[in-house]
Amino acid sequence: MSPIVGVIGGGQLARMMIPPALALGVEIRIFAEGEGESATVAVTQVGDYHNSAEVLRFAKDVDVITFDHEHVPQPVLRELVAAGVRVHPTPDALLFAQDKLLMRARLTELGLPVPDWAELSDATDLVSFLDAHGGRAVVKTPRGGYDGKGVRMVDAADQVDDWFAAGGTLLAEELVEFRRELAQVIARRPSGQVEVWPVVETVQRGGVCAEVIAPAPHSRGRVASVAAKIAIAIAERLDVTGVLAVELFETTDERLLVNELAMRPHNTGHWSIDGATTSQFEQHLRAVLDLPLGATSTLAEWSVMVNVLGGPASGSMPDRYSAALADQPTAKFHSYGKQSRPGRKVGHVTAIGDELDDVVFRARAAAAFFEK
Repeated sequence: MSPIVGVIGGGQLARMMIPPALALGVEIRIFAEGEGESATVAVTQVGDYHNSAEVLRFAKDVDVITFDHEHVPQPVLRELVAAGVRVHPTPDALLFAQDKLLMRARLTELGLPVPDWAELSDATDLVSFLDAHGGRAVVKTPRGGYDGKGVRMVDAADQVDDWFAAGGTLLAEELVEFRRELAQVIARRPSGQVEVWPVVETVQRGGVCAEVIAPAPHSRGRVASVAAKIAIAIAERLDVTGVLAVELFETTDERLLVNELAMRPHNTGHWSIDGATTSQFEQHLRAVLDLPLGATSTLAEWSVMVNVLGGPASGSMPDRYSAALADQPTAKFHSYGKQSRPGRKVGHVTAIGDELDDVVFRARAAAAFFEK
């Protein structure tokens, strides 16, 4: 009988798990929040992932539960485990992707490199942090932020008054002087096997990942080694299962600092669908089922992934395929089945090859067909 993987969340990450599931002979079932989500073709239940009864009903016949996002509440996750459902990543690990304050505290405890940080209870705490860090800082809401949301660069305490008024504590971090942003994506199965893809360079626009270059230029040697060691240490010490993405700062004095964690397939690993022997989506399925992991070798010297942000002003990505496919026949196009909206990720394109400048040009040219 085919193993059954239940995915909570019906977004583009769940959508991109479907092709490798079919190839592996894995049945995939998706719990979506609403009708018409990206992964609609495999949606078997629509409901509220905050409702434990609904989630338990979805999970009753699956072999393992995994996720398209990290927002499922801990009490719901704990009820799944108590009911005997396998959950990967586990609630104990996922907690550190859900709460940035807990993540910072745990990584600091483990001696892993992170920016200087502090927990803020009120404006007085923020004033003290600003005074100690040159008058500027990054302030984050501990939960729920992504793609630039829940993050502000501040130079005065009153710039987050609304967040303090909402209650709870905030996370302050030093404003890191960095040369570039990197990401290390790895996978780990419950029995302990780990596989690592090349460290990649990410280009951010407006707090949103716009481009990914794999491998990161000038990363062979020390940078690649250190990035992999950091990610493996996090996966092993936090007992992460499935795909783990570790976003990193490469500082101007050549240090690597951990910025964010994601315990699921991640935007910075999308290039692997077309550029690696095993994609992050196939690998995630293998990992959560505790199957042997696939090779992470690259299929060409360079892979460049460009996100389609916003999408066509009218129509959809498929409406533009004819011209795009004709102009860039070597590019690979991935639509998320979403309606266009400013800043929204509605798809991505990937190009691979042996000359970086050429690969960058082809990927950007392909993406440009959908952003007009």
